[in-house]
Amino acid sequence: MAFLMKSMLSNQVKNLGLGGGGEESKEESTPSDPAAAAGMTREEYEEYQKQMVEEKMERDAAFAQKKAERACLRVHLREKYRLPKSELDENQIQMAGDDVDLPEDLRKMVAEDQVEEEDKDSILGQLQNIQNMDMDTIKEKAQATFTEMKQAAEQKCSVM
Repeated sequence: MAFLMKSMLSNQVKNLGLGGGGEESKEESTPSDPAAAAGMTREEYEEYQKQMVEEKMERDAAFAQKKAERACLRVHLREKYRLPKSELDENQIQMAGDDVDLPEDLRKMVAEDQVEEEDKDSILGQLQNIQNMDMDTIKEKAQATFTEMKQAAEQKCSVM
C-alpha cells in the first residue's frame, strides 16, 4: 500500500515540474558518441563492431547448417517411411549449399537400422524367427494350410 501511495505521489510531483530537474541532468551527461559511451576510442569501437558482425555471421551460418541437417534427416525419414516430400525441407537443404549430410551419430544409427532390416529380410533371419516359434503352432499352421488347399482342390476338381 505504501509503495502504491509513494509511486502515485511521486508521479504527481514530477508532473508539476518540481522534481523534473534530475531527469534533465541525466540526459545532458550522456555523450552522443556511442564509442565514448562504451568507454572506447573510435577505432576500438569500430573494430568491436566488426567483430560483432563477424560473430553474428558465423552464428547464422552454423544455425543454417544445423537447420539443413535437420531437414536432411526429415527427408531421409520421409523416404524411409514413404511419406510425402516437403518443399520447405528441400529449400533449406538448397540454401545450405547442397553439401549437407546427416550428422555422424545419425549416420551410424541409420546404418545399424539398415543392417537389422537386412538381417530380418534374409533367409537366416526367417529361420531364426521359426526357431523362436512353438512347434505346436507350426504344426497347426501347416495343417490348416493343408486343409485349405485340399478343400480348394476338391471344389475345383470333380474327380476328387
